[in-house]
Amino acid sequence: MVFETSQERHRPGVLKQQNKAHKHGRHRSKGAIDSAIKGRTSAKVFTKKARHELRKEERRNKASQIRQKKRDEILFRKRSLGGGSSAPFLIAVISLCDDIDPLGAVEFLKQADEEAVVTQSREGILHISIPRFKQRFSVMVPLHGDLYSILDALKVADTVLFLVSACQQHGVDAVGEKILTSSLAQGLPSTIVAVMDLDSLPPKKRHDGKQNLQKALSCWLPDEKIMTLSQSTDGLAILRRTGSQKQRSVNHRDVRPHLFAEIADYTPDAEGSLGTLKVTGYVRYQPMCVNSLVHIPGWGDFQMSQIDAAEDPHPLEKGRKGGRKDVNETMDEDERVLEIADPVIQESLQTENIPDPMEGEQTWPTEEELAEAEEQSRAMKRRIKKVPKGMSEYQAAWIPDSDAEEVDISEDDECGMNVDLDAVSEENTSDGEQADEGEFDTVTMTDFGVDAERYDERMDLMEEEETMKKIKEARMEQLFPDELDTPMDTPARVRFQKYRGLKSFRTSPWDPKENLPSEYSRIFQFENFDRTRKRIMKEESKEGVLPGWYVTVHVIGVPQHLFNSRRPNQPLVLCGMLPHEQKMSVLNFVVRHPNVGKHTQQPVRAKEQLIFHCGYRRFKACPIFSQHTNGTKHKYERFFRPEGTVVASVFAPIMFPPSSVLVYKEMKDHSQELVATGHLLSVNPDRIIAKRVVLSGHLFKVNKRSAVVRFMFFNREDIEWFKPVELRTKYGRRGHIREPLGTHGHMKCVFDGQLKSQDTVLMNIYKRVFPKWTYEPYVNVPQSLYDSLVVGCDESMN
Repeated sequence: MVFETSQERHRPGVLKQQNKAHKHGRHRSKGAIDSAIKGRTSAKVFTKKARHELRKEERRNKASQIRQKKRDEILFRKRSLGGGSSAPFLIAVISLCDDIDPLGAVEFLKQADEEAVVTQSREGILHISIPRFKQRFSVMVPLHGDLYSILDALKVADTVLFLVSACQQHGVDAVGEKILTSSLAQGLPSTIVAVMDLDSLPPKKRHDGKQNLQKALSCWLPDEKIMTLSQSTDGLAILRRTGSQKQRSVNHRDVRPHLFAEIADYTPDAEGSLGTLKVTGYVRYQPMCVNSLVHIPGWGDFQMSQIDAAEDPHPLEKGRKGGRKDVNETMDEDERVLEIADPVIQESLQTENIPDPMEGEQTWPTEEELAEAEEQSRAMKRRIKKVPKGMSEYQAAWIPDSDAEEVDISEDDECGMNVDLDAVSEENTSDGEQADEGEFDTVTMTDFGVDAERYDERMDLMEEEETMKKIKEARMEQLFPDELDTPMDTPARVRFQKYRGLKSFRTSPWDPKENLPSEYSRIFQFENFDRTRKRIMKEESKEGVLPGWYVTVHVIGVPQHLFNSRRPNQPLVLCGMLPHEQKMSVLNFVVRHPNVGKHTQQPVRAKEQLIFHCGYRRFKACPIFSQHTNGTKHKYERFFRPEGTVVASVFAPIMFPPSSVLVYKEMKDHSQELVATGHLLSVNPDRIIAKRVVLSGHLFKVNKRSAVVRFMFFNREDIEWFKPVELRTKYGRRGHIREPLGTHGHMKCVFDGQLKSQDTVLMNIYKRVFPKWTYEPYVNVPQSLYDSLVVGCDESMN
């Protein structure tokens, strides 16, 4: 019997391997490519969004639209400043030399045009309206040498006019250099540089003198061309340049509303301690909402009750009413209120979080529970592991616990490692120990003919001793970073009980919420700070009074003593605040030395009181310094040295970056010395700043990889306490403590390589440090320093 068998033919599927074809060098036609593809479509085509390929005309039209949009934005920004219905150009005239009178420059600007309309406000602000330019200008002159007035004026100014001298070698004096450095660090607006005393030079040397002055100022302002201001026509040229030059953007200024006071009146309340401050002026840069908060530099944060529309007293032409016609001309006297604060949606002045003392409360254990816990601790088990012969306890610790056997431990064998924490006193906060007294350097002094007795009377010997002591401590810290001698009278396990050892400073875990101080319950923290900042910066639907309006703002809750302490001609600026900027948190600043002045080369100790100028706010605080590195943990720095860049952390109100930071140190004569400049890095209370302490020991006996170390500890219990911490040497060896020898602090250690007799054994231990709550918001110029500035200014002008 014959059976017929049919064999099925194998047919390849769609996933058959496709080998690369031979490159014959001939070009394949489109038909050949289509036949080779056989209708297959790449999977990437379905995942990508359908994109229309623009033709040549469409691309040309798109480029034209983008170009037109940018042109419109520039024209809108240019027309929104200086016109008849917008805020005038605000010019700050600042002299960089004592022998240059800024009021003389104001007179040249005042007489620049015969047809100009010149008016003056109650606060001494000069207004110049030039009809043929169709532009208006406001000129203010802060007091020369008053740093706070100059910085406050530059916070709101559109243009700064720097006056230099042709008689000076570099065009500026020492005070002018400080002003330039601070202005550049804070954020300089559009700049014009003018020389007033060029006529004092011989006619043949004027051109060379101006060229030398241009070359000397190129290190400060490389893009600015020096102009001459010696007559009224020069003043007209400066005004023309002010109205036509490109306005420089200052990030922290352009995102917030500002108002420079033209008129300031104060009305006390019934009690007398507080009152209402009425500030009249032009709204600038951003709309101002009555429900938001305003900040007055040096005074603090305040609320607004209402905003009124005022008639613009500085029109562009004579006989013409200023301001907006739809607001000022059509409204009656009783209907001039633009906005009234709504208590429901108004921003609160609450700066601190109110902690709940019952949050996370735990009941204290009873006597029965304590007795039961003690019995359990006595009956605890100890594991015995089977290990190869010759393996140490340190190596046996890496064997899994599943291979261990449990045995009872007797009460006598228990290690007495417990420490009565209640009996332990607080760790000494002064971490920088006294440096050993060293020999003084011999310095040869040159006699310049100054009376020695008068010179000694001006010197402060106490300040000299403190400075010398600080320099010596900083030098010892630089030579032996973080090294600390173990005290002989206090056990090391008590002295360093808050410290811990880390296997790796970079990768070892550290919980940022662990053992936080009580101050952290008073601050605010964002769930995602970057996301909140982007959302606030991108908000375009802002309500309130538009920029350019001339209004009167009612600021409530202003202390009367602050208004009475205001100096004549001191600029009064209202800075609008973004949401959440009145709340306290931990601010981290990246700062570096500006390398100017004689005091900047001295190291600054951590936790020393400094004055911070952060954006529109200034305050006093005692910062802690840390390294500016990547990672989750950052090493604490005891000193801020001139050549380094560090991160300063303080408790302060929230500020959204970008924001510039200036750090000053107040001297004993109340003068300010710039010690650091930088910017705001983040608002992050979870930044872990770990302070390192290095305990050093000396080699007593060396036997290849093992050695006997002494002088690191002075009793057996301390060695047992710090036994799990890894050791290292200055020559790069790593090891661990094997066992203590005797009772006087000798210990046997094993390392990963051959030791040298001149090597030093080190142990790194860490603890987290936090900034102190030393925030002081009220910072103003002392009366004695202000009087000296006024007298010096009057003498120089005369």
